[in-house]
Amino acid sequence: MNFANAISIGLKEIWAHKFRSLLTMLGIILGVASLVAMTALVKGMENGAREALIAIGGVEKVRIEDQEIPVGQAYLADQATGNTLKDVYALEQSAPLIRLISPEMRLNSPVLTRGGKSYTPFVFVGTWPNTLEMNEHVIEHGRMLNDLENEEARSVCVIGTATRDELFGSPEDIGREIIPLGETISVNGQPLMIIGMLKHYEGEQERKQRAMEKEKLKEQAGPARARGWGPRGGGANFIFRLKNSTVFVPLNTVLLKLRPTTGTNTMVDPRLSVVQFKVRDVDQLEPALQQARNVLMQTHKGIEDFSFRTQEDWADQINVFTRNARLTGGIIAAISLLVGGIGIMNIMLASITERVREIGLRKAIGATNASVFIQILVESVVISLIGGAVGLAASNGLVLLLTVISPSENTPVITFGSMAVAFAFSAVVGVLAGLLPAMKAAKLDPIQALRYE
Repeated sequence: MNFANAISIGLKEIWAHKFRSLLTMLGIILGVASLVAMTALVKGMENGAREALIAIGGVEKVRIEDQEIPVGQAYLADQATGNTLKDVYALEQSAPLIRLISPEMRLNSPVLTRGGKSYTPFVFVGTWPNTLEMNEHVIEHGRMLNDLENEEARSVCVIGTATRDELFGSPEDIGREIIPLGETISVNGQPLMIIGMLKHYEGEQERKQRAMEKEKLKEQAGPARARGWGPRGGGANFIFRLKNSTVFVPLNTVLLKLRPTTGTNTMVDPRLSVVQFKVRDVDQLEPALQQARNVLMQTHKGIEDFSFRTQEDWADQINVFTRNARLTGGIIAAISLLVGGIGIMNIMLASITERVREIGLRKAIGATNASVFIQILVESVVISLIGGAVGLAASNGLVLLLTVISPSENTPVITFGSMAVAFAFSAVVGVLAGLLPAMKAAKLDPIQALRYE
């Protein structure tokens, strides 16, 4: 018997017992669908996490933050200066593995006002112009701060779209985009002129949602609203909201005009909120950190009141999370496939019992044990493969259902690899489930089989 005939007979057997075959395939269908859907959800979350990681500077960015003085150096607490501009200049000169460095002085809960409206951005920071590259920002309108404005402590600023929306009006509310270049806002009573505006940042899910809203507005309002604006706040994750709610001003403007003048801030070289730098080569991250530590230990007079926070830790956490999620989901899907395989085995054993006389007749007219074995095994695999194919189709519906029931920041992504693996598993389950019934059928004695009632 060739494989084409074996497959044809297997399909006829399945069709002859349609409902029983459907119940048999159910375990395979659910197993394949759950495996593909789980992989799609994990892939979507992984894409979102990596997108956010890139948005805040990538793995080559390092933050130098204040930390508690070690217990062994507690007696030197009054000499600790924290991170200052002296550290920044020293790192620029003595740490060749660092290619970019940016100091930051942040204000806590500053109140921005204009025309009776007020807003407190997530991030209000005095910094250098290179912070654009450091934090992967893009100027959409106007320009970035320059070195001259920093040196002269000019009262200028660059804002994000959230600040524009709150103080000047959002595009979806007024039907057009406002570009407030040249306008003045006040920060704790100090006027600042807007010279630039950052692009609007959003995650994949929000981009798709906004595109759908635009299409709905076009359909509902016609040509008059052809430039309709979708909602900006619903689907973006925290990283993108943070970037949209950022205000940049020159570092010296914050130091001389905006910062409180109490405590450590009265010093000639004031303590910075944070210092960020990017290494030249991610593969040289550890040597770069050691190089930076050596420089800082000198400028801090041997007091280790600083620590490094790397984005690499986040990248490792993403890898660990995705690996664990895939492993957990894979185990659950494997159990479902195993249950489906047991169901196929039971049905095939029952089918052999029903077809004892048929098998005996085939063997009596010349069918070999091998041909009988192959016939039963092919029937088992056909059932499993059909279940796998239906499971792949069902996985798309399952992903859509999960997205509606529990929407995440990023759309699940069904990959060809996950579908291939799930389908291959269904084929393997079919083979394993059919071995025992096929061996039992092949061993039947034709004379006893023909006598079977």
